[in-house]
Amino acid sequence: MNKIITAICITFFSILGQAQCAAGEVEIELIVHTDNYGYEGYWEITPSGDPCGTNTIASGGNTAVGCNGAGDQSQTPGGYGNNQTITEGPWCLSENTDFALHFIDDWGDGGFSFDVVVNGFQTITLDGIGLGGTYSFIATEPSGHDLSVFSVNMNSYVEFGSYLLECHVFNAGTNAISSYDLNYSVNGGPTFTSTIAAGSLGNYQTESATHSVSLDVTEFGVYTLQIWADQLDGSIADENTSNDTLTKVFEAGPGIPNIIDTYIGAGFMMEQVAGPSQQVNRPTDLDFHPVLTNNELWVTNKGTEASGGSTVTIYNAGEAGQTSIYKQDGNAWHFMSLPTGIAFSQNGNWANSPGVYDANHNGGAAYTGPALWSSDMSIYAEDSGGNGSHLDMLHASPECQGIAAEIDNVFWVFDGYTSDIVRYDFQEDHGPGNDDHGDAIIRRYSDDTVTKDANDQIVSHLVLDKNAQWLYVVDHGNGRVIRIDINTGSDMGGAPNYPNPEPVAEYTEYTGYTQELVISGLNKPSGIDVIDDRLILSDYENGEISIYDISIMPAQLMHTIPTSLSSVQGVKIGPDGRIWFVDYDTDAVNVLTSAPLGVNEIVAEYNLYPNPSTGIFNLHSINAGQILGFSVYDAQGRKVLDEVMNSDFRTIDLTHLPSGLFEVRIQSKLGFSTERLIKE
Repeated sequence: MNKIITAICITFFSILGQAQCAAGEVEIELIVHTDNYGYEGYWEITPSGDPCGTNTIASGGNTAVGCNGAGDQSQTPGGYGNNQTITEGPWCLSENTDFALHFIDDWGDGGFSFDVVVNGFQTITLDGIGLGGTYSFIATEPSGHDLSVFSVNMNSYVEFGSYLLECHVFNAGTNAISSYDLNYSVNGGPTFTSTIAAGSLGNYQTESATHSVSLDVTEFGVYTLQIWADQLDGSIADENTSNDTLTKVFEAGPGIPNIIDTYIGAGFMMEQVAGPSQQVNRPTDLDFHPVLTNNELWVTNKGTEASGGSTVTIYNAGEAGQTSIYKQDGNAWHFMSLPTGIAFSQNGNWANSPGVYDANHNGGAAYTGPALWSSDMSIYAEDSGGNGSHLDMLHASPECQGIAAEIDNVFWVFDGYTSDIVRYDFQEDHGPGNDDHGDAIIRRYSDDTVTKDANDQIVSHLVLDKNAQWLYVVDHGNGRVIRIDINTGSDMGGAPNYPNPEPVAEYTEYTGYTQELVISGLNKPSGIDVIDDRLILSDYENGEISIYDISIMPAQLMHTIPTSLSSVQGVKIGPDGRIWFVDYDTDAVNVLTSAPLGVNEIVAEYNLYPNPSTGIFNLHSINAGQILGFSVYDAQGRKVLDEVMNSDFRTIDLTHLPSGLFEVRIQSKLGFSTERLIKE
């Protein structure tokens, strides 16, 4: 009997779909987007509260999956094709009524998405993840005028400077908008307005808009930025104020001090920061979270191909009160198999470079590449209901050897299989555990041939000098370091030299870019980092970390630091300017300090007064030119000030900070000294 009722319902709504809807009804269409495995999905629309299969209004996809086939992995042919867009409907449904969309995925990795269209206007996009689920929508036409700001280019941590705010604006309304005012305020202060000519921004369209008044950051602290749009088409009010304002909280703090030259000709101390007791196990790389005052260090463990890699996150790295968290994603076997590198972007996301040939491990064609992750511990390695917690993954670079961040969700990878350098732009991530890669941009840089370690043991890291826009690459197999000007090169046309297994927005091969030889004749290079005109480079086998001057090419060797270790991989210049690195065989994270630390080691070289004070302290170097700089930390261990000494007298101004106990770390040519300051 139920089957007969379902058939009658479908026929009835099909007839309605061919006629004009009655009063009190709206016309509904469902636009279905499939992934690489279209046969895995099935969907139904029912009245809200009814389960799949009860009072079915419409359905589509593979009926062999049906309402109860979630996770069966029966892989029965049928339903939709792969990577298709299908418009289903229309149906006439009661206006202002709630309905349920049921999505069922045979494999359990999601990947379908659904656009709900009411009277020809898109109202919502529903993403099917994991095994699927039930999603709600209302049969209501959108408001006439509904504009919102949904993103801005301010990162969570910035240094002093002027920032032009680039926003993404979304039109959820039915009316196209030709102009609007873009506004912002900081910490509840004055409003700055810029009128934007939008052209014709239609329903469910987005655009990028840049505010004409720069945001100037001149003091350390936490800022609350609010951005909104109003005065649509000159004078029309927004009809939905609930989504008008975007709020972004960011912190302004010091950058990384360049103290690399203090290692030259000086002694050093090596300290193990973390090891096996913190579950560091065969580490290949490390990177610091971009909010530098957090002093949050992430380490990637290699693991096995079957289990996948893992991470250790170290809080207050190298300081009193240091803690750590070990995590492994539930689907690390695919998204983090044999990771060779980790790189943070300034937006707080990070990416890893799997070193495996095939992330599916089924003996078939190569299928792997960089994966994108969130640093939010409530998301990363937590159950998403989908395919692990990864935010995105692309699969055109087997045997990745290292990774570097550019901006937002853009990363560069050493492709060990094709011997290319590849730029991956994930664009908008698909969310934890989802499966939508269609907006990605992949560009292969193949004028030269880089070569991985033939034994797949020593990784080849990359780093981007964001100021100079040079990408520095360790080419382990050829015993050299090269650099690429990322603003040069062009699409050579035709299909790239390696097939991409999935459809993306752009897949091209670049040629004619500027490349230079930085260092040659190296033994077994692995880790690399740069700051200003200094480059540090690790040698895996002899454990040496070398310092180079990159103001001239080829780079000039300035100093070599012997660590006495024999498996040094990734190296990093930390928030404090010191050199941090991982050692593979000893399962250790180490930090190098250019001279032993001590409270009274250089007391005779300076005066610090008055102490206590109301917030103004004076630092005087007794011996001319001896004091190089200083950093100030609050009682919670957060860095609040970081300065270079360009004279023998400097005022330390803490008047903008609350009263309490502070610690100042003073760096001289002989080492470091720590003093306590009391602000009354």
